[in-house]
Amino acid sequence: MPKRVDHEERRAQIAEALIRVAGRRGLHAVGMRDVAAEAGVSLRLVQYYFETKGRLLFYCLRHLTDGFTARAGVRPAASGPHQGPRAMAQALLLASLPTDEESRTFHLLYSSYAILSVTDETLAAQPFVDDPDAAENTVTALVERAQAEGSADPGVDARIEAISLLAMAAAMGTGILVGQRSAESAVAVLRHHLDRIFTTADTSARGTDPT
Repeated sequence: MPKRVDHEERRAQIAEALIRVAGRRGLHAVGMRDVAAEAGVSLRLVQYYFETKGRLLFYCLRHLTDGFTARAGVRPAASGPHQGPRAMAQALLLASLPTDEESRTFHLLYSSYAILSVTDETLAAQPFVDDPDAAENTVTALVERAQAEGSADPGVDARIEAISLLAMAAAMGTGILVGQRSAESAVAVLRHHLDRIFTTADTSARGTDPT
């Protein structure tokens, strides 16, 4: 009896190959032939599943985003079952910093895809991500929850603070990649701004330090 092929597993295998080779060489320099060689499959098989490099890149972006979501979710869960809003916001922000090989590759590829989508018509025609405001909405809700609980400054605008924190994390992530700053200094800056917003100490946040 012929072996049954799990097509989604095969797509994920090819996407992981793209992530590995792009992490070494940069997303712009990777072709479908390179991905096939990295995955140990034929070029024809890669083309069968994705047809074009644009489709492959878009699938890979979703794969990366799913991985980031899982990574961010693990951080607060690892430090206890009762997490306050500050700990959860801090976990999400710190998960996006390139502090290890996995997060470095995520940040590098995600940023590269964003830049390519500006100039590549095929990529520009597709939505960058399905829900581009998901992280912003999550952090906003956490600040609002803390305000309602009396553990955050009631005078701050939760949406503006969420936008600022996420933009800060993204910019400092790039700074870590290019050697402008250390991961430790980026974490310190984020904690400084979280201290300004969240007025009551959340001891469960201590378990989310990646450094």
